[in-house]
Amino acid sequence: MSKPDLFDMTGKVALITGASRGIGESIARTLAAYGAHVIVSSRKIEGCEAVASSIREDGGSAEAYACHIGEMDQIEAIWEHIQTTHGKLDVLVNNAAANPYFGPIEDTDLGAYHKTVDVNIRGYFFMCARGAQMMKKAGGGSIINVASVNGVNPGHYQGIYSVTKAAVISMTRSFAMELGQQKVRVNALLPGLTDTKFASALTSNESIKKQAMAHIPMKRVADPEEMAGTVLYLASGASSYTTGTCINVDGGYLTI
Repeated sequence: MSKPDLFDMTGKVALITGASRGIGESIARTLAAYGAHVIVSSRKIEGCEAVASSIREDGGSAEAYACHIGEMDQIEAIWEHIQTTHGKLDVLVNNAAANPYFGPIEDTDLGAYHKTVDVNIRGYFFMCARGAQMMKKAGGGSIINVASVNGVNPGHYQGIYSVTKAAVISMTRSFAMELGQQKVRVNALLPGLTDTKFASALTSNESIKKQAMAHIPMKRVADPEEMAGTVLYLASGASSYTTGTCINVDGGYLTI
């Protein structure tokens, strides 16, 4: 007897922000490998096109589109592009994030505050809102917000970043509650410490890294590829009755 492929993404259109490297790139490659057409987005078109070209060379379907989600006009532009080019969006992965300040929370300056909030809260919120509007018209879809374990347990010297990631968790649940009947599912991925350029302030500092390892039962840093399987699950039919959920992929960090 043949078995249905619950993870088949053939015919689906997926937008991944912050996809020019790290976790976002791994997500884009994985969704494309399972048949989705992926829109690789980030602030700079060169990095996006490099990833999209590589996916196409591997036999996948991909395009590049530059978008800085900290800028409202760029958010509106990417949704207009998707509507004009594809007429629908099945999957939105909000992965782009800002974390410009590492230091005592009380010393956070206004510029770093605004940059972090504008991308991680305002950007995510209006990307979710526009995605929901398009998905409702098409009969449904899946939104996945990449939050962080720092949204549950604040990271040392990562105060405003942790605050914004807690907001993403609340935002995910709020959108999920209101959109459930419209067949738009909204879930979140909470990565633990992952070996990316974004987290290099932590992973490249041996003292900080050693402290982090003491709180991770698996005693290692994650590879970006280890985040993609959870997003594939949340994007696909395998998770058809899953919404409002925040999945920790953290080597056990939040169990301690």
